[in-house]
Amino acid sequence: MNMNTAPEWIARSVSRLRSAAPASDNKAPGDKPARAAADKANVTDVVAKVAAPRSTNERLAATLRRGQEALSPRALRRLLADLQEVVAPQVSEIEGGRRAQGVAQWYAAAEPEERRDMWLLLCEQFAPDATRFKSARQRYEAAAGTAEEGQAEISLRRALVSPRTRLLQRFAVFPEGMRFLVDMRAELLPLLKADKRLLALDAELEHLFSTWFDVAFLELRRLSWDSPASLIEKLIKYEAVHDIRSWADVKNRLDSDRRCYGFFHPRLPNEPLIFVEVALVDHISASITPLLDEAAAPADLAKATTAIFYSISNTQNGLRGVSFGDSLIKHVVETLNAEFPRLRTFATLSPIPGFRSWLGKHAGAMLEKLDDKRRAELGRAVGFEPPQAAHLLTALEKPLDLEPRSPVRQMLLECAAHYLARELAEGKPVDPVARFHLGNGARVERLNWGGDPSAKGLKQSYGLMVNYLYDLKRIDKHRGLLAQGKIPTSGDIESLCRN
Repeated sequence: MNMNTAPEWIARSVSRLRSAAPASDNKAPGDKPARAAADKANVTDVVAKVAAPRSTNERLAATLRRGQEALSPRALRRLLADLQEVVAPQVSEIEGGRRAQGVAQWYAAAEPEERRDMWLLLCEQFAPDATRFKSARQRYEAAAGTAEEGQAEISLRRALVSPRTRLLQRFAVFPEGMRFLVDMRAELLPLLKADKRLLALDAELEHLFSTWFDVAFLELRRLSWDSPASLIEKLIKYEAVHDIRSWADVKNRLDSDRRCYGFFHPRLPNEPLIFVEVALVDHISASITPLLDEAAAPADLAKATTAIFYSISNTQNGLRGVSFGDSLIKHVVETLNAEFPRLRTFATLSPIPGFRSWLGKHAGAMLEKLDDKRRAELGRAVGFEPPQAAHLLTALEKPLDLEPRSPVRQMLLECAAHYLARELAEGKPVDPVARFHLGNGARVERLNWGGDPSAKGLKQSYGLMVNYLYDLKRIDKHRGLLAQGKIPTSGDIESLCRN
């Protein structure tokens, strides 16, 4: 049986099973369910065997494609040859870039499943040489502590550089190559959970982007109301923290008491990678509402002592997870200081996007931390003693209605403080915004009740917002603490965690 005629074979198999069904009429009634189950199991087994994806090695060696495969073996071999030509040893970097551009042009016209076939080739046919790596590692281990250690390390490093790395670097050579790679990763990311074979390509791209898009290579530009309309439209499009509602809203964010910056990469000159929005005020802001008030008069810059970072938006899905280095905010701070020497305090007013979801899963564990007195107080407040997770979550449905002395309100603040100051995953804060700011050297400074009363704010964090403080003299210290698995926090946050 030629497995490459799989769709027809499945159809005939199912047809035979169906045509055999009348024979079951001769069986006792009690046998019919068993026969039906067996028939169903047979069809399922056949489909599962046929639908199991073949590796690119198997497909390249085949003659015909299977029904679920996009490129035929011949087309797959041709695409592989084109990719190999890009990194052929005798090909210069410029010529390799030109050939990569040809592949990119094919990719632009390809169907989504054909593009996936190219990703699979990149993953499976351009992987590191396992034999060479093993040999280099053994040589390095044997040379440890000897005069040959340095040369052995060089050999090991070279063995770790995969052909895939060199191939992707060639794609970055031609003018639109960086744009091509970023867009390709944006397409790739949503499919990683369903197809683990693609993880190697994603990891390689993320590693390369972390080098290419380090903040040291980015250009910081200020946006103003006089900036090109195309750039302001991109600010509207990419704003990810607080949606821009109108042109009046945009004008407010670009007013005299505001600063808005975009980070640009020289290979993507007209495409901002990150937008940073700053309000210049005389105190650390506790609510986003006055900052977004279009009717509010501009603050007096002569009295401004504090810069509040209230929105930071990444614009490129293909750069998700790329840190841009750990000095991005410091770069903005230095720019602000040069223009406004009176500024003394640099802080954020940030959302807590993962908090409500986290509390929905961990409310029970947080209740177990309470002593008997606190548990009884909370139980009386929610109407159930002892209170359970469901009772607490129900009582939090309308958080803005809670009184300042409410035990439910206090419990929510303590849970948020614990979430921000204690919860780690693989040594990093679980909240994505916390991960960014703490990685840049900030500390968790203050929780703000009702800081974002919008529907989005209530959905994310019961309306809570947090200030992260950038103490310029302690940025390196805070990074060091985080590297040890300790989240830098203020005394106010620590007191909430101890209660």
